[in-house]
Amino acid sequence: MSDVNSIQSKMHRAGHYPLPVAQYLRLRERVPPLYGLLAVNAGILAYTHRAMAPGFLTLTVPAILIAACLIRMLVWLRPIGQHDLEAETAQRRMRGAFWLSLIFAMAFTIWSLCLDRYGGPYEHGHVAVFVSVTVLGCVFCLTFLPAAALMICLTALGMFLIYCVTTGSATLTAVAVNIALVAAVILKILRDTYASFVELEAAQRALRMERRQAQALGDENARLAQTDALTGLPNRRHFFAALENLLESAEPQVFCVGLIDLDRFKPVNDTYGHAQGDRLLQVIATRLIAQCDPSVTVARLGGDEFGFIVPGGPDEAEAIAQKFCTAIRNPARLGEVTVAVGGSAGIAIYPESARSAHSLYDRADFALYHAKNHRRGQCVRFSDHLETLIRSEQALDAAMQSADLPQELSVVFQPIIATESNQPVGFECLARWTSPALGMIAPEAMIASAERVGRAREVTVALFDRALYALSRLPHPLTVSFNLSGHDICDAETIATLLERIERSPCDGRRLLFEITETTLIAEVETARDVLERLRATGARIALDDFGTGYSSLSSLHQLPLDMVKIDRSFAPRLDETVGRRLISAIRNLARALSLECVIEGIETEDQLLSARIAGFSLAQGFHIARPMTLDDMLSRVESSSKAWQMA
Repeated sequence: MSDVNSIQSKMHRAGHYPLPVAQYLRLRERVPPLYGLLAVNAGILAYTHRAMAPGFLTLTVPAILIAACLIRMLVWLRPIGQHDLEAETAQRRMRGAFWLSLIFAMAFTIWSLCLDRYGGPYEHGHVAVFVSVTVLGCVFCLTFLPAAALMICLTALGMFLIYCVTTGSATLTAVAVNIALVAAVILKILRDTYASFVELEAAQRALRMERRQAQALGDENARLAQTDALTGLPNRRHFFAALENLLESAEPQVFCVGLIDLDRFKPVNDTYGHAQGDRLLQVIATRLIAQCDPSVTVARLGGDEFGFIVPGGPDEAEAIAQKFCTAIRNPARLGEVTVAVGGSAGIAIYPESARSAHSLYDRADFALYHAKNHRRGQCVRFSDHLETLIRSEQALDAAMQSADLPQELSVVFQPIIATESNQPVGFECLARWTSPALGMIAPEAMIASAERVGRAREVTVALFDRALYALSRLPHPLTVSFNLSGHDICDAETIATLLERIERSPCDGRRLLFEITETTLIAEVETARDVLERLRATGARIALDDFGTGYSSLSSLHQLPLDMVKIDRSFAPRLDETVGRRLISAIRNLARALSLECVIEGIETEDQLLSARIAGFSLAQGFHIARPMTLDDMLSRVESSSKAWQMA
C-alpha cells in the first residue's frame, strides 16, 4: 500500500492529475492522521473522566467514536484504483468527507461537553484543551479541504462558545473566545495556503501543457528532419540512423541493405520538366511502400536513388528488390502523359559483406553500379568477386590520383591501310598507361579510373598533345585518329582545350580524325552534334567507331556530322561466311549511301583482308596488317618503301 501511495504521490507531484484529483490525493495524506488524532484524544479524555462520569460516557460512546475513526482511517488508507483517479470520483469523495467531518465534529463536541458536567477544575480544563486541540488539529489536517475545516471551526467552536456562555463561566468563555480567535487566524493561513496550492497546480498544468506542445513540436521537427519532403518517405538521415540502431543492438541478426537507382529517369526530367519528374518519384515511392511489409525500411536517399533495409537473409532481400524493380517498370500516368522507367538494385548482407553502416552502403552501392552496367533492371548481390573488383578499382584509382601523367602516359599507333595498295593512309592513336605500382593498365580501365577520380580532362589533353606531336612528324597527307570518350564530349572545357591545341598547332586540321563511339552519340545526341560541328570547323573529320554493335539508328547517322564509319571488329570473322559477307556488304552499302567512308576493323588473316577487298571495303585495320607500334617504329615504316607495309 505504501508503494502505491508513493507512486501516486510522485505522479501527483509531477502534475499528472487535474485539480480535483490532486486535491483528493493531498487530502489522503492528511485524513488518516486526522482520524488517528481524534481517536487518541477521545481515548485520553475518556480515561481522565473514567472515575467521575457514567460508564455510558466513558466507555460506550468513546468506543463507538473511536471505532468509527478507525474504520474511516482504514477506508482512506486502502490502495488507490484507476477509478479513484477520475475527477468525478474525487469530487464525490471529497463531498462525502465534508459531510462526515460535520457529523464527526458535532458528535465529538457534544460528547466532550457532556463529560464537562463531571469532575473538577482539571477535568473542565481538559475538556477545553480537548476541544481546542482537536479543532486546530482537524483544521491543519483539512488544509486541502478548506470548506470542511471552516465548517468544523464554526460547528465545534460555536457549540463550545454557546456552552461556555450558558454556563456563566467567564474563564471558559474567555478560553472559548481565545480559541476562536486563534482558529480564525489559522483559517486565514489555511485559505492562503490552499490558494497557493491552487495557483501552483494551475501553473504546473500550464507548464505541462507548454511542455507537451514543445514536445509535440520537437517530435514534429524530428520527424520532418528525417522525412523526405517530396515523397514522404524516410530520408537519408533516417536510413543511416536505422542502420546504426540495427548494428548497435545487443545481438544484431542477419539483415540486408539495398539500393535502387532509376534507369532512364534523366530523359523524363529533360523532356517533361522537373515537376513531372517529381510526380514520378512520388508515384514510385507509393509503389515501393505497397510492395513490402512494415518491417522493411524504405527511404529516399536523394535524387532518383532509394534505399531499403530488410531484416532477413539475402534471398528475402533479393526477392523484395526484384518486386521493387518490377513495380518501377510499370508505366506511370503523369497528367496527360505516360512515362516508363526502370530500376536496378544492389544489396549487401550483414555481416557477410561488411560490419559497419557506411561499408554496407558502399558495398550495396557497388553492387548497384555493377547492376546498372551489366544487369540493368535486375538486382545484384554483393559477392567476393565484386569485392575483388572493388579492391582492384580502389588500387587503380589510388594509382591514377597520384600518377605523373606526362611520364606514365604514352601512345602507340596502328595503321589504317588502303586495301588495294596496302599503303597506309593514316594511324589510329591508342593510349597506354604504365603505372609504377600496377604495371600496364588496359586503356578502358584507365579511362574509367580517370573519370572516377576527376582526371579525365588531364588524360585526354596529355594524349592529344602526343597525337599532335606525332602528326607533326608524319609526312603529308597521312592522318592521325584520336578517340574521344563520352565524358570528353560532354565536358565543354575539354573540347575548348582541344580546339585551342589545334589552333596553336602547325599541323593541318584536315589531317585529324576524331573517333566517337556509338554509345556516346546516342546518349547525348544534341550535345554530340554541337561538339562535332565545332571540331569539324577546324577541318578535322569525324569517324563513328564500333559501328554495328546495336546502338545506332539511321536517323542519328543522318543528322550527325560524320565523315566515316568504322565497322566493329566483331564483324571481321564473318567475312569467311556467305551470310556474314552479305551482312557486312549491306553495312558498307549503307555507309556509301550516306556518303561516308568505311573502315573495317579487326582484320587478323590474309583471307579476311582479301574478303574485305572483294566486299568493296577500301580501308582496313587490324593485327594482320600491323600491331600497334611506337612513334619511332611508325616513322621508320613510313620512310621505308611501300612494300614494307605488305606484312604476312
